[in-house]
Amino acid sequence: MTVKPSDGVTVVEQGTYVVPDISIKELLSAIPPHCFRRSALRSSAYIAWDLFVIGLTYKAATYLDTLINPETISLPHPLAYTLFRLSLWSLYGFWTGLFATGLWVIGHECGHQAFSESKFINNTVGWVLHSALGVPYHSWRITHAKHHASTGHLTQDQVFVPHTRSDLGLPPLNSEKEDLLGSRVSDEVKKELWEALGDSPIGAILESAKYLLGGWPAYILINASGQRRYPAGTNHFNPDAPMFMPHHYGQVIMSGAGIALWFTGIFTWVYQRGFFEVFRLYLVPYLWVNHWLVLITFLQHTDPLLPHYRAPEFTFPRGALATLDRSLLGDCGGLMGWIGAHATHGISETHILHHVSSKIPHYNAWEASAALKKRLAGLGIPTEGAPGGWREVYRVYKECKFVEDEGDVVFFKNAHGLAKMRAVFADNSPSDSGIEVDK
Repeated sequence: MTVKPSDGVTVVEQGTYVVPDISIKELLSAIPPHCFRRSALRSSAYIAWDLFVIGLTYKAATYLDTLINPETISLPHPLAYTLFRLSLWSLYGFWTGLFATGLWVIGHECGHQAFSESKFINNTVGWVLHSALGVPYHSWRITHAKHHASTGHLTQDQVFVPHTRSDLGLPPLNSEKEDLLGSRVSDEVKKELWEALGDSPIGAILESAKYLLGGWPAYILINASGQRRYPAGTNHFNPDAPMFMPHHYGQVIMSGAGIALWFTGIFTWVYQRGFFEVFRLYLVPYLWVNHWLVLITFLQHTDPLLPHYRAPEFTFPRGALATLDRSLLGDCGGLMGWIGAHATHGISETHILHHVSSKIPHYNAWEASAALKKRLAGLGIPTEGAPGGWREVYRVYKECKFVEDEGDVVFFKNAHGLAKMRAVFADNSPSDSGIEVDK
């Protein structure tokens, strides 16, 4: 996006997003048939591996902890032993949380029936894994399926739904001072929007951090970042919530029972062993899991490159392709990128494929994703985003402030009202909802 300020007006040269006109049959036909095979035994081996790494991390941390004392190691100050021990257990929390996110991903695959050919096995394993990580399995599984059916749909998607101009109480669009597509904005409007939205570096950092730490429980408990047409108080524990059907009642209750058992286990552990042990061994990794979950999913579905659709232009293939693959931790170098992908089973790196066919297990997703991208090459849509990490969350948070109330294909605008992309259809006619884009 090239910015050209001139005569009190900022004009940008936008990139073009070619709205795909492709069927799901064409997308699926690009994937080798064997990639759709699911194996309970092979999937279970990944659970065993994740648990092995977590157990090994615990054993290593507890052993090294016994060596941090004056008799074993000489440090220049008594406080250095405390800092050394704090560093050790912080590393344990990070590493355990990363591989526990892998367990979360396998539970997520169970919700998509990608773990095995058996629905009973899928839902049993998924309920156990997700309940152990504080997730109401069936309740989330149901709303997540709705998310997959309507990804990028402004009134049907379930999560990461953009705020519109009117949602934020911003001044109505003034076509004389700014255009609908966000390519031209007057200095007066830029200042007005900036003052309304705010975009200070410190504010963006704090808001991003709050989002990463509290975003997941806030979504489950109060529908934060969810579909705003749902009434206040919507949550994943009420079987009468609007996103559930009457036949979901027992499944929602069962999800709540799993969370009740999870709380009981934590409180019993605290009672028996003390809060500090529970905090050090479980709660810190648990917070890391929540952090990675929000970071990964936020970056998969939020970027100035990605469109959002209203009903007249939405199709399932368009929604499935309105996401990005990213190398998790790839901004920290190739080794960390490999670790991020390995620990979380490629959920960030193969996400477009996951939306095209969510029943493909992660161990087949790499091959399937490569084949799918060969088919997508040349269509004019982005598939690779910048590597996923804190820096990218900060950038995306600053650039993605709101979308317009008008238009059937819309892109995020920043705090100045400028958009990075505009939509064109395959015949190269602009998608402008009847607005003359050159005026």
